[in-house]
Amino acid sequence: MAVRARGLSLGQRRAVWAYIFLIVPLLFFIGVRFAPTLFAMSVSLFKWDILSPTKPWLGLQNYETLFADKVFWKSLTNTLLYVVLSVPLELVFGLTFALLLQSAARWKGFFRALYFIPFVTSTVAISWVWRWMYEPTFGPLNKLLAFLSLPEQKYLANPDQALPSIVIAIAWQAVGFYIIIFLAGLEAIPADFYEAAKIDGAHAWDLFRHITLPLLNPTIVFLTVIGTINGIQVFTQVLNMSFQGTGGPLDATKSLVLFIYQQAFRSFKMGYASAGTVVLFGIILLITLIQLKVTTRRVEY
Repeated sequence: MAVRARGLSLGQRRAVWAYIFLIVPLLFFIGVRFAPTLFAMSVSLFKWDILSPTKPWLGLQNYETLFADKVFWKSLTNTLLYVVLSVPLELVFGLTFALLLQSAARWKGFFRALYFIPFVTSTVAISWVWRWMYEPTFGPLNKLLAFLSLPEQKYLANPDQALPSIVIAIAWQAVGFYIIIFLAGLEAIPADFYEAAKIDGAHAWDLFRHITLPLLNPTIVFLTVIGTINGIQVFTQVLNMSFQGTGGPLDATKSLVLFIYQQAFRSFKMGYASAGTVVLFGIILLITLIQLKVTTRRVEY
């Protein structure tokens, strides 16, 4: 009665304080996410050259120029290739090592930490290590090929090999994260399912195909979406591993984010770069909507 005398019940007071504490991160999120997004959308409608005091209105002209730019389409194609090549590698190797770690009797924690270290290591440092490994003259990979009497490769200097070479570095760094998430998914599968299947005469492949994979479906969907979004936003590896950080040779490794970066901070075409950012935002938004559609669907096994 004393609480109600002050106007609010205990539950209402808790709700009020909950909203008060939610306001601070909400304002931060609006200031860091929504406001810059809206500003980028508005800048994309102007000829926004940071070196010029005037900012003429262009309307949709930046988008028309963007969609007619061959380098933009090359960058977009490369970005899709990063996703198509890296995500399956990360999924396959992540699940494979997770299964091996789950069956290990000892040193599980040690191996988990060992595989996870690359994921938390600086991407710039990892990129330069891989760039050194790919070095045609004194890199260890070509030295190994020469030792095996195999032809040496140019890797990052070859337009046909440069993008797959960067994909390998991306997948190698990310696979530790996939292992940890897959292990969490595997440990959530009840052991009773496997025991019942073994009693019915199921073999290892049958257990994997009919129990492990179906029950890992939410985990696989989650990792696929996360990997796709990360692949679309690939930047650091390309900047540090490609020829002079330009996405070469012959734009063979240039990603969409690197294209936007070059337009904004090398050519100082902020309006044009913002148009590319809006397109990138639309692609990621589409993938997010697909994620919400897939992950909220009820699945029965």
